[in-house]
Amino acid sequence: MDNASDFNEPRSAARLGELEALVLAANRTKELEPALQRLEEDIRKRDAAEAELTRRNNELTELNARLSMAQEQLIQSEKLASIGQLAAGVAHEINNPIGYVFSNFETLGTYIARLLSMLEAYQQAEASIGERAVLEKVSALRDELDIDFLIEDIPLMMQESREGITRVRKIVQDLKDFSRADATLEWQWANLHAGIDSTLNIVANEVKYKADVVKEYGDIPEIECQPSHINQVIMNIVVNGAHAITGERGVITIRTGCEGEHVWVEISDTGAGIPKDILSRIFDPFFTTKPIGSGTGLGLSLSYGIIQKHNGQIEAQSEPGQGTTFRITLPIRQQGGAGEGQQ
Repeated sequence: MDNASDFNEPRSAARLGELEALVLAANRTKELEPALQRLEEDIRKRDAAEAELTRRNNELTELNARLSMAQEQLIQSEKLASIGQLAAGVAHEINNPIGYVFSNFETLGTYIARLLSMLEAYQQAEASIGERAVLEKVSALRDELDIDFLIEDIPLMMQESREGITRVRKIVQDLKDFSRADATLEWQWANLHAGIDSTLNIVANEVKYKADVVKEYGDIPEIECQPSHINQVIMNIVVNGAHAITGERGVITIRTGCEGEHVWVEISDTGAGIPKDILSRIFDPFFTTKPIGSGTGLGLSLSYGIIQKHNGQIEAQSEPGQGTTFRITLPIRQQGGAGEGQQ
């Protein structure tokens, strides 16, 4: 019996060790339960946070789309407001060439009537061309109607009339191009100088009584842009410059150039200038130094947004009494897709 008891002692000890290990494991499990619960709670919170983040991201995406749409609508609204202000001037610009076209054609009708009279006299003279009295009559009528002058002046009048009609067509086409909605307008390569010239043609009546426009164009390539939006920026700055010129006739100078992968445009005026304490606010929405009812306060703000959308920069330097210079810098090519990063 003693030998059997000795034989079972190791087995009992092993079982005891196993029981102790199980008890220890159970105790450890109990100790880990709070940590496991905290871990499960952290996982639930993380899942909830991810769901909230996804929801907010979707909201921001939707909000960004709405803001982009609102910006397009603001640009179009500002454009329509600008067109409203320019309508009288454009009508005046159109009426001038149309006026002398009508006048020329009325005069041309008189000239043609004289020529027909002369031709009729020649026809009557054919049968008796040898009679001296008839020849003298025809010669006197030729002198009276000034046929030689008519023959010389009619081509000049027709040329002037054609130029007038061409001016009308150009003004109307520029106005049409400027005012069209651009929500679906694709980015395209455009000649910046042609856009500036077209815009100056539109605002001619706003500027020509206030200032002379001096162009100092450099050698620049075409750029990838939304041309009508860039034209809107040019128009806002040029018209503001004209309005800033008071008293004596001033000068608006437009310079262009190229630096590396960018082109730049500078528009300077000899107007009253902008005080330093408000210079930093000129791009703020609804900020304007014009009298109430004379400006929306959106022109420069929208211009800033347009240039940002083009991945460019717009800056202003001014000295009171010395005028203001706006400098616009634009990339020649839009990197990573036109307009990305500034939607």
